[in-house]
Amino acid sequence: MIELSPARRRELRAAAHHLNPVVSVAGNGLTPAVLGEIDRSLQAHELIKIKVHGTERSDRDALMQAICAELDAAPVQHIGTILVMWRERREEEAAASSKPASAVNAPRAAKAKSARAFAAAARRTALIKAAADKKRLAEKRTRSPARKSGPLGNK
Repeated sequence: MIELSPARRRELRAAAHHLNPVVSVAGNGLTPAVLGEIDRSLQAHELIKIKVHGTERSDRDALMQAICAELDAAPVQHIGTILVMWRERREEEAAASSKPASAVNAPRAAKAKSARAFAAAARRTALIKAAADKKRLAEKRTRSPARKSGPLGNK
């Protein structure tokens, strides 16, 4: 389990304030499937919230400690039924070293983006689309042919 300094814990609590829970732990408790989903979420986002349903405070504390010990994560905060955890993103050495030569042309897996990077990409896309629309409209105005009167072009 990772130990955080109080200053780092405060930064992470502030960063987690606007997040929504990405994993829910309900009646079946901490199953291998739930642990796998938490692991994938930590890999994708680093900082996550987990919603725990139907347990007492002491059980939630024990659950948080078990998850952190199992997945090598750091407990950030426990408020009510919400647990906040952090783990630095792990490198994918095993996947990188076992790539065959034919995988060069294979589609790449999407990388997780932060909210800031996602917003920047959306702004770039909107600007590119606006520029293309403006150019298309300008071309349309310059190409409008002179219309002939009558349905068949006869005057």
